[in-house]
Amino acid sequence: MEPSNDIKRLVDIMARLRDPQNGCAWDVEQTFETIMPYTIEEAYEVADAIERGDMDDLADELGDLLLQVVYHARMAEEAGLFAFGDVVHAVTDKMIRRHPHVFGPDNTRSMTMAKGMWEKVKAQEKADKAKRQLEAGTISKRPSLLDDVPRAQPSLMRSLKLQKKAATVGFDWSEAEPILDKIHEEIGELSEAMQSGDEKHITEEYGDLLFVMVNLGRHLGIEAEAALAGTNLKFSRRFAFIEEKLDQAGKSIKDASLDEMEALWQLAKTELKPL
Repeated sequence: MEPSNDIKRLVDIMARLRDPQNGCAWDVEQTFETIMPYTIEEAYEVADAIERGDMDDLADELGDLLLQVVYHARMAEEAGLFAFGDVVHAVTDKMIRRHPHVFGPDNTRSMTMAKGMWEKVKAQEKADKAKRQLEAGTISKRPSLLDDVPRAQPSLMRSLKLQKKAATVGFDWSEAEPILDKIHEEIGELSEAMQSGDEKHITEEYGDLLFVMVNLGRHLGIEAEAALAGTNLKFSRRFAFIEEKLDQAGKSIKDASLDEMEALWQLAKTELKPL
């Protein structure tokens, strides 16, 4: 096979890779569940390329992400569920349906430009989806307000969305200040769990503390995911500074003492300019 700009070539390549007789043994063995982590990872690779402003890398990473879509569609086709064409049809139908002010007749476009049209269309779609899922038995007979928050999302992001959903029906703090008291309460419970030595209980209390911290960020107008991403970057830069200074001194970081590294860490805080 030769490379091509035609999406059909990519679909054909995946079919060949998944061929039980002549394909790749690794690709043939994969399932939706085993491929799912790679799909999530590739989405993060796309985000990383965007943050670094590397457009050449972005093109490459978008291709990797597209491959994941083709991969899942191929496995679904083999199972007689749907094919790649059905994926394309579904998303094109959705975008046309959600933009009647763009794709509808002229007299409809002016009428449907009202604020909230997108939300109304999405709400109907969710109702229809819930009905289909109920009929298929993939959701319980007592649907929850929180059902449409995807479980596979990063946990900090999912916490934020769960809290936002609950807040729409008034289940929320009115301001940020009382959440600080809740944080102190959760720290106390975590401390007690640590003293008990019960790992399951410690994990549970630690999760509770993280959940409340996300809620505090929401009330302060701060997204926990973005805030932590900034701290991760800051940590990486300072750690690289430590490595560089030790290297200049002819010393390996593996041989440096904690006191030496801490001194360089404090130096990094003063010498490195904020991004």
